[in-house]
Amino acid sequence: MNPTPNLDIAGLEQVYDRLATAIDQAGPEKSELFLVKLALLNAKAIGRPVLFEAHIEAALKDLSI
Repeated sequence: MNPTPNLDIAGLEQVYDRLATAIDQAGPEKSELFLVKLALLNAKAIGRPVLFEAHIEAALKDLSI
């Protein structure tokens, strides 16, 4: 198994900026589908369902829903 490198702040900002742009490109009617597709591609790249599930739980924390 390949270790996954952590992103530094600059890398996270780059990813955030690209993600925000892509969400805008998808538009409100397709942004949810885009995010699901992106999540599945990342799950496949991670290759560990348990780790992906942990990411889901972390992302759900502190949401105002």
